[in-house]
Amino acid sequence: MDEDLEKEAPNVVTEAEFRMLVASGFQAEIVCLEETYIKGSVWYGEWIIRVVSSDRTFGKVLSVNVRRGVAQTEQIKFRAFKTINGLCSFFHKLGFENMDIPFVPGGRTVFSLPSRSAKQDSND
Repeated sequence: MDEDLEKEAPNVVTEAEFRMLVASGFQAEIVCLEETYIKGSVWYGEWIIRVVSSDRTFGKVLSVNVRRGVAQTEQIKFRAFKTINGLCSFFHKLGFENMDIPFVPGGRTVFSLPSRSAKQDSND
């Protein structure tokens, strides 16, 4: 991407931008926002995802556009995940192979996509 992401406002990225940044070497960070609990066999809570630089000097939150009505304009909201199943499914579709999910508010975990050479070495 040629544009300077620090000059964007607000401090969010779309899913397409998120995918491009992670594929180009940025890291994905899961942030736990509320205490987790289990109901049946499903873990619930609230997590957001950020894209961060490896030196942690840059970060933006994954967002979605929400339309509130036919006559109203779109609003930008942080994309929040309410179950671990949804969070794991999203990360798996991006190409991540392992998950470490924070269970307490304020907890954070940072991930990098596996390198292609590491995948090739393990297949040999």
